[in-house]
Amino acid sequence: MNKWFYFNLFLLMLGVWKIAEQGRLPTHILFGALGLFLFLFNWTRHAVFSTIRRTPNRQTKIKLANLSKKIVPFHRWIGTTALILIMIHAILVIHLFGFSWQNIKLLNGMLAGAVMIAMVTSGWMRLFRSTARKRVVHIWLGITLFFVIIIHVAM
Repeated sequence: MNKWFYFNLFLLMLGVWKIAEQGRLPTHILFGALGLFLFLFNWTRHAVFSTIRRTPNRQTKIKLANLSKKIVPFHRWIGTTALILIMIHAILVIHLFGFSWQNIKLLNGMLAGAVMIAMVTSGWMRLFRSTARKRVVHIWLGITLFFVIIIHVAM
C-alpha cells in the first residue's frame, strides 16, 4: 500500500478520535466531519494513482485503474459537496463562537477553506481545458489542504 493510504487513515482516525472526545455531536462538528470524510474519500484517489504508478504488478494496476474509473464521474461533485459542507461548518462555527483574529484554530480553518475553494475551482477548471500545469496545481493544493486539515483537526 502507498504511504498516502496510511496518511489518510491517520487523518481519518484523528478526526474520529476528536469527534469521540466531544462525547456529543454538535451540528457544526457534524458538518465538518462529513466534509472531512468526503474530502478523504476524494483524496484517496491520489493514493490509488500513486499506487498505480509505483506497483510493478500489472494485475493490481488494472484492478485499481478500473476501480478509479468508476469514481471519476462523481469526483468533482463529491469535492463540491465537501466544500459546501465545510462552508456550512464555517458559518455555524462563526455564528456560535464569533470571529476572532486571536483564535488560531479558526484562522487555520479559514486557510483550509480558502485552499479548498482553490482546489475545487481548479478541479472544475480542468473540465474545460485540462493541462499538466492545472493537474499539478490541483494535486499540490490537495497536498497543502491535507496538511492544513491535519493541523486544524489536531488543535
